[in-house]
Amino acid sequence: MPGAFEQRLAENYEALSEKLRRAGEYVAAHPVDTATRSLRAVAQESGLAPATFSRMARALDYASFEELREVMRAKIGRRVNSFAERAERLQAAHATGEMAFFDAHLAACQGNLQTLSQEIDRDLLEQAVDRLHRARHVVLVGALGSTGIVEYFAYMANFVSANWAMAGRMGASVGSGLTDLDARDVVVVVTKPPFSMRAIRAAEAAQAQGAYVVVITDTHACPALRHAGAGFVVPTDSPHFYSSYVATMVLVETMVGMLVSRAGPEARTRIGRIEESNRRLQEVWDG
Repeated sequence: MPGAFEQRLAENYEALSEKLRRAGEYVAAHPVDTATRSLRAVAQESGLAPATFSRMARALDYASFEELREVMRAKIGRRVNSFAERAERLQAAHATGEMAFFDAHLAACQGNLQTLSQEIDRDLLEQAVDRLHRARHVVLVGALGSTGIVEYFAYMANFVSANWAMAGRMGASVGSGLTDLDARDVVVVVTKPPFSMRAIRAAEAAQAQGAYVVVITDTHACPALRHAGAGFVVPTDSPHFYSSYVATMVLVETMVGMLVSRAGPEARTRIGRIEESNRRLQEVWDG
């Protein structure tokens, strides 16, 4: 079974027992502890039995919990020092009153981008963009805080291709946007906690109709991931009272850039025609 630990956990989450889910969630939330502490210590800290972690590892197709630990060691090896140093700087700055909220938020966003660059499954990203490029129709679904992200995604993508649309926009029903979809089509769902039931049900309905589903979220526990052909868990850490969408925006803009590179001369021609139409209709200021 290919894929990072978080991807494996997301793909198998519904099939796991409650205890195995808790073990998986603990590992995902505490990669450094998992990599550096003994199984007995990890079990004691989590309140679960050591055997539960061993069963969880095998359920996710690792030969043993030790193999999973090695994967986590490799994963954090490149960034554990920078995380520790960044945490130390933040604590020291807060203690002396030197760290303003702007600086704390900026540091969190930079950390999210660093984590994204190190942990994104690039093969899965290429696969998802290929499907988007070849799709007959692409439908985007987002609600609550994710609404603006899918609006922006659709705005950019429509410069490249005419077959992208938002479901449920301006009062339209989500169902009407999904009705005619099949295996030739792609549905992109962006949802973060608290999850929108509309987004989860859209992912489920799209998968049932045979469409390829791309889910962008920030936790492997997202219910929509079990319906995804490609699921991306994007870091959203922030000192704010809500999750940061900075890394999500970078992922979305990256996907559009990859689409442009695949589209070739047709994309350049379409972008030029749209710009000319905007000028002719005086929708933009030419100064």
